[in-house]
This record gives sequence, C-alpha cells and structure tokens, in this order.
Amino acid sequence: MLTCDHPVLPNRYNDRVEDHLRLTDFYHVFKIGIVQCQKALVNALIERWHPDTHTFYLPIGECVVTLENVATIFGLLTDDLPVTGMTMNSFEAFEAKCLHQFGVAPRKSDCRGSCIKLTWLRDLKKLQLTDENNIQRYVKCHIMLLIGTILFGDKSGASVHWKFLPLLRDFGNIG
Repeated sequence: MLTCDHPVLPNRYNDRVEDHLRLTDFYHVFKIGIVQCQKALVNALIERWHPDTHTFYLPIGECVVTLENVATIFGLLTDDLPVTGMTMNSFEAFEAKCLHQFGVAPRKSDCRGSCIKLTWLRDLKKLQLTDENNIQRYVKCHIMLLIGTILFGDKSGASVHWKFLPLLRDFGNIG
C-alpha cells in the first residue's frame, strides 16, 4: 500500500519520546513517517507495479522488494522469534487490554469490527508526558499508529487491528 495522506508525527515530540522510540526499535519506522511524500515518485511506482508477480518493472529490469529490504529500510529485526499469539475475540478482552496498555478503555463506537479507530489513538496522545508510565503509554499509542498507517495500513487508513495490541504488553521487548 502506497499512501501519502496519513502523517503520524507525534504532536508533542520531545527527547524522552525519541529515547523510548529508540528503546522499542521503532525509531526508524517513525522517521519514515516524516519523509515528505513525492507524489510523482509514488505515481511512477504505481504505474510500474505488476500485482500478478508482486514486482516493479523498471527500465533497468524487474525489481522485487524483499523482507530484507524492508528490514533495512525500517531498521526492524527479522532474525528473531516470529511474532505469534492469539487474537482477542471479545470486546471485553479488548477493553481490558486497552485499559492495561493505555490506562483508558475505548467505547464500542471507537472501534470498527476488530479494529481500533485511529482517531481514538490520536486522541489518546494528549497524555501529559510527566512521568515514565505516561511516556510509555504515549509511545505505545504512537507505535499502534505506526502499525496502522505505515507498517500494516489498510485502504481506509482509518483503523488498526486489535491483534497488534498484545505485542505492546512488555515495553522492554516491543522491538
């Protein structure tokens, strides 16, 4: 998915937030979010994309984007244990996870099926960055926004799936 419409800049970015993003290994993903979109480049790539082979056909030949390329661009590890786990199947379980992760639970209107609306996450980022706990909540919220927009955004660009929420459980091992 190539998109230019959803910047995810932290609205109250500071050095402590940057340090925490570095601890979680999501700092480089965050930096991708502030790269200015070049619509001409995106349009040129879209014109050269072949969905049947999942490759770009360029004048110099065929170009394949590999997991190694993505790992290099985003600075994320790909040589560790796979990310697995059970997905939540009830709204009550989801509420409990949000309450634990962010200190507040969403209403049903803040969700869309099995997804959290990005507007709810953006509203959460109004936390006061006064103590370690709130900074971690802010960074977790920001990581969910990165997942929902840059890493695994859908065509609507309006929500992120609940299944990513348990990955934020242990702040020291998010990366």
